[in-house]
Amino acid sequence: MEEQIKTDEVGQNGAKPVTAKKKRKEKRLTFGKVFLASLLAVVAGSVITMVFWLGLFSGIASMMESDGVAVPERAVLRIDLAEHLVDAPSKDPLSGFNLATMSSGGSLTLYDALRAIEAARDDDRIEGIYIRLDGGGTTTPNILEELRAAIVDFKQSGKFVVAYNEVYSQWTYYLCSAADKIYIQPEGGFDWSGITLTTMFYKGLIDKLGIEVDILRPTACKFKSAVEPMFLTQMSEANRMQMQAIADNMWSVITEAVSEARGISVDELNRIADDLAVTLPQEAVEHKFVDAALYADEVEDVFENDYDLEDPEFISLKDYASGLTTDVSKVAAPKVAVVYANGTVLDGNGTDDNIYGYTFSKTLKKVAEDDDVKAVVVRVNSPGGSALASDIIWREMELLREKKPVIISMGQYAASGGYYISAPADAIVADRLTLTGSIGVYGMLPAVGKALKDKIGITFDGVVTNKYSDMGNGVMGLSLDPLNEKEYNTVMRGVDRVYDRFTSIVAEGRNLPIEKVLEIAEGRVWIGSEAQKIGLVDTCGGLTAALAIAVDKADLGDGYQIVEIKEEAKGFMAILQSLNVSVREKITARSELGQLYAEYKRMEDMLGRKGVYTYCPYIFRFE
Repeated sequence: MEEQIKTDEVGQNGAKPVTAKKKRKEKRLTFGKVFLASLLAVVAGSVITMVFWLGLFSGIASMMESDGVAVPERAVLRIDLAEHLVDAPSKDPLSGFNLATMSSGGSLTLYDALRAIEAARDDDRIEGIYIRLDGGGTTTPNILEELRAAIVDFKQSGKFVVAYNEVYSQWTYYLCSAADKIYIQPEGGFDWSGITLTTMFYKGLIDKLGIEVDILRPTACKFKSAVEPMFLTQMSEANRMQMQAIADNMWSVITEAVSEARGISVDELNRIADDLAVTLPQEAVEHKFVDAALYADEVEDVFENDYDLEDPEFISLKDYASGLTTDVSKVAAPKVAVVYANGTVLDGNGTDDNIYGYTFSKTLKKVAEDDDVKAVVVRVNSPGGSALASDIIWREMELLREKKPVIISMGQYAASGGYYISAPADAIVADRLTLTGSIGVYGMLPAVGKALKDKIGITFDGVVTNKYSDMGNGVMGLSLDPLNEKEYNTVMRGVDRVYDRFTSIVAEGRNLPIEKVLEIAEGRVWIGSEAQKIGLVDTCGGLTAALAIAVDKADLGDGYQIVEIKEEAKGFMAILQSLNVSVREKITARSELGQLYAEYKRMEDMLGRKGVYTYCPYIFRFE
């Protein structure tokens, strides 16, 4: 009987018994509550997700499409590094996107920055430039060099340039030294101590882990120091010599520019650095590095008193650049194409911010087949990478040059594989601060079998069909056992062959005797100003100079237009890929490792490589 009272359900406190019917009713009510709550959670979650994606995509859209900002009638162009100044546009659709604020962190390419400053020079609405580096963005020394040259050119119009900062590093001061007037905050700081270059070595760590590393480097490539951190604990004499030369030449670029701009002799600048004589604002004023120590509001008085600008209206470099439009009278004009070779040279295809052999070759082929493109400037910003991918690209560069002039514009570095792909060009233009050359090669095979056995007890076993079937095979891209003598000699034959090939294409491309190339090769890195002296580059200058040479070689006169050839990730999958890689890796890893992130990525990259690489060991950043 369903209605029968169950006497054993009567509690000790005398509570009324519960019928089965009442239980079913309560169960239905409970289910309804849970169902409604779950449904509400699903709906709310869906709404939140939709809002997230709408915000994400609208943020991305705002990054990719800018309507520009109105320019006031009497405006001052403000260079503040609120954005990151980069050598090439990113192929990552989420590059610079801030998930916390659903907005763009902001980046500006060097080409757009130079174009903006050139336009501002001839724009009657722009009264002058205010260099106020308080935006927190980053850039590199070579970009500062080209930016500084553009500012110096801007001054030829008769317009003013004023600089102000609380704290000056040597690189920020190098840029600001182009200004007519330089000011510093009265309680700020000044660094004038010289250049230092430091390398991190992993030999001790590798030994502690029990990893064995086979280094395959031709005897002739004594300057090829990319692998030295793996088997040395300090710089070799050859590496110390080349690093000292690089540091000295970098310092010369800075001191010579400051000397010319401020009227202080190079000898005096070196004496001041050796004595640490300028660290305080008052010392900077006393030694004529700056014109006065002022607060920010007092600098505004300078605009009013010296340049008749009361309450000046500022427009940022990025906003001004976003408002520049294409000259409609030139839409049908012949094209000079700017192609970006930016990042490490890697094998195969890829859509991230690196140079993939197959992908980049397709880009070059497409440009070669475009009859509207009359000349090509390839902006190379690469420390090198895969020898095979470099050779694939080299061949496509040769085929491109047969059809139209090809000019190389070197960025922060165009070394090793970066120089390999540059060698066929009609002309090579480098910044004085460019790191180039590094004409050399190496192979490296870390063996982890012993380390895995000794440290964590993992062993491996298998079968082979032939004596050397397991050569170089292993786990996670790493070999298990070191090479024996036969295997080592076999791999070295390939390494030597790549070096012979590399030096021969440099000799052919640069029209140099092979003896001369072998003398300046050896894996040695050269700074741009020195590379010009030994024939590795034709002239020192920036992207603007390379474009001028391209126009001249194609005999285009004034009737041409400049177009950028950009490789971009496409479709929804590209965005998902960026979310998976960029957010996870860039935010999580960088937040955990901080300054060590770059070293972590460098070591991970090198230990995970197989094959023969042409790679420059130095990467310099201005932050």
